[in-house]
Amino acid sequence: MRLPTHLARPSLLRYLATATQDRRTPQTVIEKVVQKYAVGLPQGKSVKAGDYVMIRPEHVMTHDNTGPVISKFNSIGATKIHNPVQPVFTLDHDVQNKTPKNLAKYANIEAFARKHGVDFYPAGRGIGHQVLVEEGYAFPNTLTVASDSHSNMYGGVGCVGTPIVRTDAAALWATGKTWWQVPRMVKVELKGQLPPGVTGKDVIVALCGSFNQDEVLNAAIEFTGDGVVALSVDDRLTIANMTTEWGALVGVFPVDETLFKWYDQVLSKLELRTFSSSPSSGIPPPPEHPRINRRRLEALRATKLESDSDAQYSSHLVFDLSTLVPHVSGPNSVKVSTPLPTLEDDHIAIQKAYLVSCTNSRVSDISAAAAVMKGNKVAPGVEFYIAAASSAVQQEAERLGDWDTLITAGAKVLPAGCGPCIGLGVGLLEEGETGISATNRNYKGRMGHPKAQAYLASPAVVAASAVKGYICGPASLDPAKLPPVQAPTFSISNVSASASASPPSNEPLFSGFPETFFGPLLFAPQDNLNTDGIYPGKYTYADDITLEGQSKVVMENYDPNFASLVAEKRKTFATFDGVHKEGVILVSGYNFGTGSSREQAATALKAAGVPVVIAGSFGDIFKRNAINNGLVCLESPELVSDLTARYAKDGKRGAGGRGGELTVDMGMTIEVGMKDGKAVVLTVNTGEGKTYALRPVGASVQELWVCGGLEGFILKEIANGANA
Repeated sequence: MRLPTHLARPSLLRYLATATQDRRTPQTVIEKVVQKYAVGLPQGKSVKAGDYVMIRPEHVMTHDNTGPVISKFNSIGATKIHNPVQPVFTLDHDVQNKTPKNLAKYANIEAFARKHGVDFYPAGRGIGHQVLVEEGYAFPNTLTVASDSHSNMYGGVGCVGTPIVRTDAAALWATGKTWWQVPRMVKVELKGQLPPGVTGKDVIVALCGSFNQDEVLNAAIEFTGDGVVALSVDDRLTIANMTTEWGALVGVFPVDETLFKWYDQVLSKLELRTFSSSPSSGIPPPPEHPRINRRRLEALRATKLESDSDAQYSSHLVFDLSTLVPHVSGPNSVKVSTPLPTLEDDHIAIQKAYLVSCTNSRVSDISAAAAVMKGNKVAPGVEFYIAAASSAVQQEAERLGDWDTLITAGAKVLPAGCGPCIGLGVGLLEEGETGISATNRNYKGRMGHPKAQAYLASPAVVAASAVKGYICGPASLDPAKLPPVQAPTFSISNVSASASASPPSNEPLFSGFPETFFGPLLFAPQDNLNTDGIYPGKYTYADDITLEGQSKVVMENYDPNFASLVAEKRKTFATFDGVHKEGVILVSGYNFGTGSSREQAATALKAAGVPVVIAGSFGDIFKRNAINNGLVCLESPELVSDLTARYAKDGKRGAGGRGGELTVDMGMTIEVGMKDGKAVVLTVNTGEGKTYALRPVGASVQELWVCGGLEGFILKEIANGANA
């Protein structure tokens, strides 16, 4: 396909993959799906991990953040949606908020959808990810993206789902395309079968705790093995959903007979929505569902897409399901998972329990909780909140009697939506409280107060804990049928060394990009500093917060003193002279910016006066947000290691500085050369310095920085008439 004129510029061609004439390049199933949706590829090119490609996904979902995306869409000068069938709007996050301001926001989103002919699902219909699965927007062997980090969930039905950010969503609306770097491929082989009472939630909680050294960070996971067959689609959706917390960008299960049987059941229910007549009646049959129909499923069966036998993976993880007992995640970290029997002995008291979210609020989850709650009551002093993943789920749970069972036991009903999982609405954890939840994240402060304790578990364990008042399993869990209480059996092999070439020297700079960044160095000795820590969830959907307002709350959930510390240093900064850019240089640990897709995590840091973040590694979504908004991200494991050894408490990241401070300020300064990739760190008083080698950002990223981000770049292109 020939590139349109507005894409045929060197700055954008740099994003595209290099041509190859090898038509037999082995590919994983994920690479094959991406190949179908890649546009503008050179002839004969086979998509592989690491390639930058332009993609035209099947669908793009936005939720409550549709409002800001509309603003971006309008600001770039777009007047119409490129393909109205591609976007999907689902209102699901702040659905408990009945203020005039929020209702007006929702009304504006609906009006925009109607004006442009976009599919719209109002508040109360359900959580967007669940709706996309129910309504077939997420469909096997397709590529669907969403402006939300849990779009990985679509992999539960064999759909390559991956997160994008708001600016990308606006670009997709306007052009139908966006750029994406194909992640490295990781094979996760599940062996054996789950013991009775062990669920998909236990699988992913244990995986997060067992492989907790970034083994799948920024990877695309392909689940394989004989253990997959026995996993229900609901279990697969749960596991795929939480591959996000595991650190991956994609988590895909195979398109197999288990999935086809599930779709047959879905299709039967869809057909019952209408009054069908026999063929002999002469009455035309009812219209088929536009996305889930027998024609499409038959075509899917006829087209078997699977990985080539010699496809390449960066690593191969093996996990024995038969050795797994129920597990609990936390407190306040998905990387800490403990066998349930071990925690039961501790009698950890809880004050709140939650059966909510897109992770574990489907019909089977509600049924499992109801089986535990039947004939019981929620313990005194405990509040048990429930919300179905969608209105369709709640309707089916009501029909089965499970919903009434939970209410009779004392559960408090919330509308179908995200609610407490994102830290919005009633029922949040208060200071000093402990909660157990069937959700996907237990980061500090996400579900309420930063000084609360949050654990994650399966719906049955959550329900049992609500009844007993402490973390425990259901009475139906038979220890005699479980394997010994120990770490599950797992292994990792075939890990290819990530050979990184030495940083290039004297790379040419895009006109207007600084030759150096310099200023005071602040060190946050913390791995996995997530977007909730950088920009609290409670501000995420307050669309009227200015950049100045963002700068005043940046890092609030990690270090409440960070914003004022940076603001004080910023008072002395010189104005950018076109060559040297002064600002606070923030250094942190590994997987910086993991978590949700909120764009403000990047914009708040930049607005505060932090033009550069140096880390051991970055969460991919954060890095994408940073690139799209002109925040420079550089990696230097050596610098992080040296600062940790010298200034972190006990020489380890995770407990602040030697004096207990969360942000270490030892008066150091740093100068980063963007031509040669050399960073010179000077120590206070002595003036002694050490030079570190970094890989400078390329010219494409530099151009985005000069334009103020992707939005500014698109504005420039429109002004130049490049997309005429």
